[in-house]
Amino acid sequence: MELYRYARAGNWPVLLGYLLFTGMMAVGYLYNVTFVQLGLVDLGMRYVGLSRAGVAVYMAGLALLTCVIALGTGSRNGRRPLRQRLQIAWGVVATQTVLTALATAVHNPLQFALWIAGCAVTLGIGVPVTFSLMLDLIAVRDRGYVAAVITALAYFAAATITTTWEIEALRTVMLLVMVPGVVAFGVIAWVPLSFIDELAGNRFHPRFAIGRFSQGGRRLPLFLGFMFGVFFIDSLGFLRIIETPSFMEGAWQAAEAAPRLTIGITHIVTALIGGVFYSALGERSLFYWIFGLFAMAHLMYSMELMLGSEGNASLAMPLLYATAVSLYTVVNFAVWADLSTPETIGRNAALGVALSGWTATFISTALAMWWQEAGLSLLMHLRIVNAFALLFFAGMLLALVAPRRDQGRASAEQHRNSKQ
Repeated sequence: MELYRYARAGNWPVLLGYLLFTGMMAVGYLYNVTFVQLGLVDLGMRYVGLSRAGVAVYMAGLALLTCVIALGTGSRNGRRPLRQRLQIAWGVVATQTVLTALATAVHNPLQFALWIAGCAVTLGIGVPVTFSLMLDLIAVRDRGYVAAVITALAYFAAATITTTWEIEALRTVMLLVMVPGVVAFGVIAWVPLSFIDELAGNRFHPRFAIGRFSQGGRRLPLFLGFMFGVFFIDSLGFLRIIETPSFMEGAWQAAEAAPRLTIGITHIVTALIGGVFYSALGERSLFYWIFGLFAMAHLMYSMELMLGSEGNASLAMPLLYATAVSLYTVVNFAVWADLSTPETIGRNAALGVALSGWTATFISTALAMWWQEAGLSLLMHLRIVNAFALLFFAGMLLALVAPRRDQGRASAEQHRNSKQ
């Protein structure tokens, strides 16, 4: 790891940059996967009185507006100086903190719509700005490992901090983290600290600027498609799993701490393994493992339902699910910077996280709610999700054994040279 070399050299500005990026992104992701994705559903149904289908419409609007703003601001924000982007990121975090504090004051559809719009604006601005910071703060060789630590911290906290996903509990947890975070981050963003100026030139240094995949322009559409599929399959299945008490009471919402702690530790271990995989394997192998694990996890849940034993659901299923989620989240944090240059990181992060990630998540969220409202059984729902996962898995299996174009060109060139 480059981090060891910087530590031995006593390069504290770079070390502080690693710490800043890791903490900021871990808290941000915890906020998105708990408060936004789960808490807003509870807020819309219990406080505002909307049906599941009604909440789905608002969530779809959140995704659409987030994507529009991210795509509209991404390229410009990604090119701003480091300190200016830190200040924009602080503004995003401060606004989200205020919105979080005001969430339980929402009691009618108009207030809910205004809250959703405010959240979408902050997310749309924040995604390209925060993800662009990886080019300034994290060396290329370390991106998989840093993404692993971010993933481990966020999911461990999500799995262990609270047993309920009601808006009140999630609001309290996030405010306890975000309020001191806003103060500390504000000092870094607005006080003229010298280490920020020292980090400002990193994005033009080869160790930071030239990502693993940045030389292959054709890879961006492929990664967008793969990550859309991963986010879609994850959310489409998980939104119905969490509505099944027998699957939740012994896992994510267990009264005892042991199952939740086991899931949290599994997230840590598999995220760290994902960091090693990301640094060592090609993208085909990575997505082959991810889609395969999702297919196996949904198959196990379906088997539990078919066998009628869901009342005593095994902890192996949520552990396998946690493994798949940790692996793809590591890829999501690292890959957009590795596909980009300093000029394209804002646009690529907006496309990857907002268009691919947010759109897939909230389309699948809306679809899951609509299917449930229409009376689709849990077993049939999981079978459909598993079919999607197997379809992507089969595609990745074919891609894994298919020859690469660059390998074919290299072989042809070697053959010509041997003849000469």
